[in-house]
Amino acid sequence: MKAAVITFPGSNCDRDLAMAFEQAGAEVVRVWHKDTDLPQGTDIVGIPGGFSFGDYLRCGAIAARSPIAKPVVEFAANGGHVLGICNGFQVLLEMGLLPGALLRNANLRYICKPVGLRVETSQSPFTSAYGEGDAITVPIAHHDGNYTADPETLARLSGEGRVAFRYLDTPNGSVDDIAGILSENRRVLGMMPHPERACSPIHGSTDGRRLFDALISAFAPA
Repeated sequence: MKAAVITFPGSNCDRDLAMAFEQAGAEVVRVWHKDTDLPQGTDIVGIPGGFSFGDYLRCGAIAARSPIAKPVVEFAANGGHVLGICNGFQVLLEMGLLPGALLRNANLRYICKPVGLRVETSQSPFTSAYGEGDAITVPIAHHDGNYTADPETLARLSGEGRVAFRYLDTPNGSVDDIAGILSENRRVLGMMPHPERACSPIHGSTDGRRLFDALISAFAPA
């Protein structure tokens, strides 16, 4: 599997994401935001956390208009897999690849700590290594992670099984405890928690590694 990890000015989790993909067995190619094409043979695009372009205007708004954004949107439209974590989730929303918005945390404070999540579905390439209802621990680190959407969108996400993860104890005010959501074809995942920071015993949890292992398995030859 070939993973393309994008770096924007202000990204600070791109190396962590690349290492998580590599640890799972993927070939990783680093992509700069000014590139105009994805590497040949890309299987999945990873959009990392951080503070792209200093979070000016809105978190992820400028990154979603970088030269690399159009190839990513086209890649997703053609059935490609895309993973956006934290700021990457914000970028996916700004690209229009996922519905809803991420607002300032309800307590108006930056939050950085491990949190409990419940896996809501195992029916996706990202979550197939988990069991539905599994409780896992993954860290968060964000100031604008308060997920919101209109009632119709929320009903559709829940009714179609597109909520991937929910917080066990919502730290940021997210509606319906939502921590991560899937696209209609289940090939795009956006989530605020950082699974790439829960891949090794020295991280305090290895619960995130199963997400990357699941992706490798999804692309393994029969």
